[in-house]
Amino acid sequence: MIDLKKENSRILVVDDEESLRLTFQMFLAREGYGPVDTASTYAEAIGLVESHEYDLIVSDIVMDGASGIDLLRSVKAQGVDCPVVMVTGYPNINTAAEAVRLGAFDYLAKPVKKEDLLRTARMALQQYCLRNANKELSREKEKYRKYLDAVFASVRDLIITVDPDCQLMQLNSTALQWFPEHDNGDIIGKPLAEIGQIAKLFLGDVKTVLATGEEVAEHRIEHTREDGQAGIFRVSAVPLKDDLDAFLGVVLVARDVSRLEALTKKGNKVRLHRICGASQVMQTVYNLIENVGKVDTTVLITGESGTGKELVAEALHAESPRRDMPLVKVDCTAISETLLESELFGHKKGSFTGADRDRAGYILNADGGTLFLDEIGDISPMMQLRLLRFLQERTFYPVGSDLAISVDIRVVAATNADLRQKVQDGEFREDLYYRLKVLDIILPPLRMRDHDLDILVELFIKRFSSRLNKPVRSVSDQALAVMRQHSWPGNIRELEHVMERACVLCENNTITVEQLPLELQEPDGVQVQQYGQQPGNVLDELESEEVRIVNTLQRTYGNKAQAARILGIDRSTLYRKIKLYGIDVDAVLE
Repeated sequence: MIDLKKENSRILVVDDEESLRLTFQMFLAREGYGPVDTASTYAEAIGLVESHEYDLIVSDIVMDGASGIDLLRSVKAQGVDCPVVMVTGYPNINTAAEAVRLGAFDYLAKPVKKEDLLRTARMALQQYCLRNANKELSREKEKYRKYLDAVFASVRDLIITVDPDCQLMQLNSTALQWFPEHDNGDIIGKPLAEIGQIAKLFLGDVKTVLATGEEVAEHRIEHTREDGQAGIFRVSAVPLKDDLDAFLGVVLVARDVSRLEALTKKGNKVRLHRICGASQVMQTVYNLIENVGKVDTTVLITGESGTGKELVAEALHAESPRRDMPLVKVDCTAISETLLESELFGHKKGSFTGADRDRAGYILNADGGTLFLDEIGDISPMMQLRLLRFLQERTFYPVGSDLAISVDIRVVAATNADLRQKVQDGEFREDLYYRLKVLDIILPPLRMRDHDLDILVELFIKRFSSRLNKPVRSVSDQALAVMRQHSWPGNIRELEHVMERACVLCENNTITVEQLPLELQEPDGVQVQQYGQQPGNVLDELESEEVRIVNTLQRTYGNKAQAARILGIDRSTLYRKIKLYGIDVDAVLE
């Protein structure tokens, strides 16, 4: 819980009705907040904001002259980042949405109950206090970011960090194995030269970086292993700096190549739970899942549609201490905005029309386990606000209930949208974005996963031949070559649908080119050239995608579900693209 000092919380109450203004001031002051200032007009409020720093502003929306929305715009334009709570006697969804879009923390409908005012003020001030504390900690956290990145990227390597005095600051578990006479407690802080013979091998590189401030490129150093056999270290060293370019020391990375060769013979990992692929980019993903899965914190999975974000969420749950508890999946685009709040938080009987019984909701069902929120980038501003509060407090109120419920869950979110761009465009809350992105996993598209296509093709042939009870065993070289040339905009989901179709059409034990869809048999961009365009730039790619969607809708007689399946994308993604390109489905079928 945030340590909130009420007596140091300065609050401004703005309302043209003196009775309400003074009542709010009295409620807040008696609760221990202070000082609590008041203003009766927009101009008076702006003057106070310019001369004081406030931790919270509570303003009526409807006032004589300029409105509370005008005040909200002004304080945000001035860079005032304290939370603003709006009060209105005429509540409606448009007013609420406008207030939230402009950055309001919350809004209260008149008549305002004392309990509602104090609860909202408490949550707003706690969030503000947390945000300020995070700013103070950010520089300290960033100091170690590059070191942590190196650890995650190279966990099998020997990694040590040395300060400007050539004393050991930190080392990973692999490095500690090379110094059996020491443990982690007595080795930290010692001069590198006094740790042992292995450490002396690295002394020259460390001193070079300390003297020049420049990176020492990768090279090889001979050494003698404990069994008397000759070995070779592959070594590199780089300066360790913070974001202000202050020099902190040296990071040295070494790998025993003789041990690496033994590991290489075993080959890369081909599978992790239900995720399949042996490419180097997938080895990085596997490594992140295995490490991040054990850390009980929020994770954001990003990547194009069809890259397997749901499978990663399953793998994170399976790698976590919560693996024996529920994994609850929620597709935020599959539930209407009006129902999503009830589905997530649950509701009490009679809270709205049709609520004929109490409903627990997805969050309570996931208690003790993991909640997976797919397509999180598409939720409304109001749901963003409610989700942010839940992530901060780990408590929530079911619809129609004033009793808070606490849960112990891990939240994993996923999106194919560029959330950073959505934040810049004002479509997604920045505070929620950083709450979700404590740790992030970026999934590569299929076109960047070298040789994984062959592995996935084999996997899908086995799956669908068994499911369809057909003797399909392989794919011809020509058909595989065609698939390798395809850009796979729908990624693995598109490949899965293509393979299912091919297995259905295959009349013997080998899939041939003729069983592949026409859009694969024709090189990307052919249809665009038919319309007088030349391939090779972003505009052409977009036009090619539009033509593919139109052609597919024509082939399926406007059946969007079937068209999405053929294109290898989600139906919700198809709807967004139809809207993006302004495609008139009725006109397409004429």
